[in-house]
Amino acid sequence: MFSDGVFLSRRTFVKASALTTGAFFINTRVRAGALFQPPSSPPTTPFVQPLAFAPHMRPIESVKPFDVMPDPAAFQRYDEFVPKEYYELSVREVMGRPHPQLGLSRFSSYNGSLPGPTFMARAWDPMMVRIKNELPSEIRGFGLPEIITHLHNGNNAPESDGAPWDLYSPGTYKDHHYPNYPAAGNVNECKGTLWYHDHALDYTAQNTYRGLAGFFLVFDSIDSGNENDPNPDALRLPSGVPDGENTENCYDIPLAFADRQFDADGILTMDPFDFDGAIGDKFLVNGRVQPYFSVKRRKYRFRCVDAGPARFYDFVFSNSMEFQVIANDGNLLPHPVTVRNHTLGAGERFDMVVDFSTLPESTTEVYLVNRITHSTGRGPNSGRLPVNEAPRILKFVIEPGAVPDPSRVPSTLRQLDPLDLTGAVQREWRWTRSNGMWTVNGRLFDEHRSDATLVQGRPEIWKLSGSGGWAHPIHFHVEEGRLLSYNRRPITSGVLAGRKDVFTLFGGDEMVIGLRYNDWVGKYVMHCHNGVHEDHAMMVRFDVVKNAST
Repeated sequence: MFSDGVFLSRRTFVKASALTTGAFFINTRVRAGALFQPPSSPPTTPFVQPLAFAPHMRPIESVKPFDVMPDPAAFQRYDEFVPKEYYELSVREVMGRPHPQLGLSRFSSYNGSLPGPTFMARAWDPMMVRIKNELPSEIRGFGLPEIITHLHNGNNAPESDGAPWDLYSPGTYKDHHYPNYPAAGNVNECKGTLWYHDHALDYTAQNTYRGLAGFFLVFDSIDSGNENDPNPDALRLPSGVPDGENTENCYDIPLAFADRQFDADGILTMDPFDFDGAIGDKFLVNGRVQPYFSVKRRKYRFRCVDAGPARFYDFVFSNSMEFQVIANDGNLLPHPVTVRNHTLGAGERFDMVVDFSTLPESTTEVYLVNRITHSTGRGPNSGRLPVNEAPRILKFVIEPGAVPDPSRVPSTLRQLDPLDLTGAVQREWRWTRSNGMWTVNGRLFDEHRSDATLVQGRPEIWKLSGSGGWAHPIHFHVEEGRLLSYNRRPITSGVLAGRKDVFTLFGGDEMVIGLRYNDWVGKYVMHCHNGVHEDHAMMVRFDVVKNAST
């Protein structure tokens, strides 16, 4: 939606492009797309505001939490996963200022919070979440008033997955049944760092850019969220997730990284016709431009998500200090991996533990910096900036004096079970650009077309391949994969050896991935998590069906 009210959907655009053999696409890009360089955002002084945190999402305290209760028949295996808790989220428009030197902008929000409230879930504790659409019927600027929320990496049936075609309008709601059930009930497949975001067909990039995203954290007996846990199975990782302004004794810190563009008046802006992918010149962490965070001299766990829409990050500390990667996407690794840098594509997550007690007493501040540059949203530029020239994203202010620290990082985290691929079905997915549009196997997404039928419980081997100078973070809904080989090299250890739900594919790359859909049947999607590529229309629908022998 342009400010003058002229609306053009991706579907209309694709049809027009086809009718004009590409001329319409090219002319539009010259006018308002990747070849048009928007003016820089107004200057802002970095590190003048503290890092902000979303409040915890709290269940409804009522015997009958909803006026109209959900129909159990609408949800698969409801009787096995009867909700223990009920939640209600309202999606509504708010005014926000990501930095004091920027103007007030319109955002879409969950419960008025940017990011949305943080869910604190327990594995095997089912919940029902009602999400109300209270947006205005017309959105000013860009974005769509219709919404659908996807719990990214959640093991949920299709009716609660947030399929992009399941849109609903202002004044209505949708109920999501979250069993919080690890795949096949296996404790070794419990997930930890999830996030939720809008997934509107053709408008995912715009709606998430407007603010529709939040953290969803899951704990279990191993990753218990208690660094003093007496359970011998508990890892006792740094714990305590901030609850809004309550940050006392909090050492488990969610960090949502995003970039945004602002106009000359400091108002949030986005070019909906840049089909390469939106790249902004302001770095936000938890909704604020380049904030600071005060830390004690002890270990912290940081849960990092690249909330997009297109930018990649290569994180390193300004003093080049080491840190431990303990989780890849939503999953604890078998063993911590000690590194000095880590790369993220849109939609990817990682958890790291940083021990600030190792710093000299004279060190009072350190910065998290990003060494990757972008010229366009098609993918990162080659090479890396020197650490001292890279943009500083987040400042850590190191408080003086030693403090007690009962947390630890064990040498063994979560067991990675063998992957049985006996009888696996092999498929190939080619992620390419065709006639100026984003395609998979040469086809644009059509929600009415299934491109593969998977049998529940049967293993699959998928080969993903990319071409050109494009970067595509590929996300599978619901289930995770295991990277078997990367550019024909077996993957047996390191950060990439764990379970993942986003696999970043660069031009010319080839990834071979093993996976299995265990628990649910129905329609799911796989797509590029560069939101603009996804919307135009780099996505696949596949159907999971019951095994006839069961």
